[in-house]
Amino acid sequence: MQPGLFSALAATFPLAEQRHFPSPEQLTEWLHQRTPLQDWCFVDSSVLDADGRYYEDFIYQSRQIPMRLNNWHDLFGALIWCFFPKSKQQMNRLHMEQIQQFGSKERSKVRHKLTLLDECGVIICIKPSQRFLLDLLRNHQWTQAFYQHKELWAELNPIIFGHANYEMATKPFIGLTAKLCCIELPEGLTRPNTEGYDFVDDLLATQLVNADLLLDNQQLSPLPLLGVPGWHQEAQDLDFYADTSYFRPKRQTT
Repeated sequence: MQPGLFSALAATFPLAEQRHFPSPEQLTEWLHQRTPLQDWCFVDSSVLDADGRYYEDFIYQSRQIPMRLNNWHDLFGALIWCFFPKSKQQMNRLHMEQIQQFGSKERSKVRHKLTLLDECGVIICIKPSQRFLLDLLRNHQWTQAFYQHKELWAELNPIIFGHANYEMATKPFIGLTAKLCCIELPEGLTRPNTEGYDFVDDLLATQLVNADLLLDNQQLSPLPLLGVPGWHQEAQDLDFYADTSYFRPKRQTT
């Protein structure tokens, strides 16, 4: 595992003290400790199998979140619920609105984007003075964004939202890529000088109210995850960022 990638989880949850995978009951206890979701809980996925309802519908109606036991993917998914309860509820509501409108057999464009965010999203809150860095990332100017301006990343404090990112980072590999979700802070509004998950959760949930924002092609652009300063144990030098098989230049459109 990459320490920088997991630092937020390690600082918040006593994962290192666990001798076994946290159970749904343990995760429910953490959910209740950290969030207002006091009448929500995690349950064994066999409960969903026996119920027969569609996954999103089951969560929406029952306030129970199914998870497979001893499963990294679902463990990280549960921890994201603990970090971002408002955003995860809003995403569940959006899924249900889309299902009611288009059915559940095929994912709508909005649901596809929600899934990308849910599985692979990394959130960065950008102040107006940092807007240039967002432009560099979206234009795949990786060396400039990650190396030449590496001193900015501690202040940016990017947050992993996608639980599939965490799962894949248990066995990191060159090629590991996330989706960048940018929250542009209004002038004068700055992120608190803390981990700020409640603050970011409020902003993201508010942004998700307008589902059309998910369809903005500027959102969810590729982000080479191991390029983030401090998120890879190998030397992040100029040679590292020169690997265009990972840090790919942006395709030119005609």
